[in-house]
Order: sequence, then C-alpha cells, then structure tokens
Amino acid sequence: MPDVIFLVGMAGSGKSTLTGAYLDWLRSRDQNVLALNLDPGATALPYNPDLDSRNYVNVQQIMLDYSLGPNGALIMASDLLADHLEEMRQQIDQANPDIVLADTPGQIELFAFREGGRFIANELTDDKRAIMYVMDSHFTREPLNFISSLYLAAAIYSRVMQPQLYVLSKADLVQETDIDRIINWTTDQDLFDEALLSVTDQNMSLVIKELASAIFASGLVSEPIPVSAKNNTGLVELDAAITRLLTGGDQKSF
Repeated sequence: MPDVIFLVGMAGSGKSTLTGAYLDWLRSRDQNVLALNLDPGATALPYNPDLDSRNYVNVQQIMLDYSLGPNGALIMASDLLADHLEEMRQQIDQANPDIVLADTPGQIELFAFREGGRFIANELTDDKRAIMYVMDSHFTREPLNFISSLYLAAAIYSRVMQPQLYVLSKADLVQETDIDRIINWTTDQDLFDEALLSVTDQNMSLVIKELASAIFASGLVSEPIPVSAKNNTGLVELDAAITRLLTGGDQKSF
C-alpha cells in the first residue's frame, strides 16, 4: 500500500487549499497521487477528491435520523467513517498510488481526538504515515498563538504517534520578517522568551514561558516550512522534508 500524508490543522489554516496545490504540484511531476477527503462535513473543496468520505457518511442524513445538531452529527459521522475503513483501503489498493494526501476535518478534534479518526490514522495503510501540521502564518506570528499551535501539535502527536512536520501556510500573506521571526522562535527559545515581553499581561506571559519551556524541552519542536498555495512557493522544500520523513530521516520528532 502507499504512504499516507495526513494534513492536519485548525479550521481556516489552509489544509484543503494546500492539499489541492500540493496535489497538482506532484501530478505535474508525474507522481501517482490519490487525494482523500476525510471531512464528511465539507461543502466545497478546492480539489476533486479521488476518495471522498461524503460517499460513505451523510452528515445531513445523520442529523435527521438521530435528531442531532451539526456538531453532534459531525462527531457521529467521524466515528461511523471508521466502519468503512476496509472499503477505503480496497479503493486505495485498486488505484495503486505512490502516495495518498489525506485532507482532515477543520474540526481538528474529529480526526485527532476521536477514536474513529485515530483508528483511520493508524490503519489506513500498512506502509508509512506522517502528519503535516499546517499553521496559519498570519495567526502564528503572535507569540501566544504560536505556543498554542505548538501545544495543539504536541497533543495530536501524543494521540496519533506518527512522524510529524510543521508547515507555515499562507506565507504570501505576511511579511518575510514575520516568517523569519516564527522560524527563529522554533530554533531559539531565548528569542521566543524575548517576544513574550511584549505581552501586556505579565502573569500570562510567565505562564506561557513555563509552558513553552516544557514544549522545547520535549524535543518535539523543529523548523517549520513556509509555503504558499497561491504561488506554490515552498513546495519543493516541503516535498523534500516529507521524503526525508517517510524514508526514516527524522522519525523521532515532527
């Protein structure tokens, strides 16, 4: 079976847009890639999925059948989707791609924290799997948002336990100095501690500093890769990092 890359991140981080851009980029280089949509609640996608969770579970029908609201129906749909794992595996086998790009729900907890999503992440393929954690560059350029993103990434890693890498999406929407600052924060904790001095609530700053120390001490922080799905910048570097991750170049951290 092929290797699988799961694109994970907060709602609005640009996962689906990046999925479409990276998919087109790989295919333009004659890569045999399958696009998998794991978000049963998606109403529109910027790419045509080859395999679509919406063909297995219907969120609107679940709402009617079980008298659930949208959130409850999404949770149930996520759990029910795991019942179709073998069908998905069979379709992937039939397509026989080199790699699968799996676009996960905007409600990140449906994939990372529900047992159904965790099951799919670990059982969709017998080959290698990796997590591409997508962070919105504009959101992440603030120190409190930055450390919140790192903690969410660590929480996902602790649940799925697959090799993981960072991506800074929408790099074209921020200044290059913002990108450099974020990258420097991941490589030098002292620089991040200095950035916390700008936080007006010093009690919060002290708490965040302690939390950041724990994250940096874990060894689970590595330099993010800035990319733009709009102009395809960074995709060469992203592809190289994924290749290293899948070939065992960095199985320890993300």
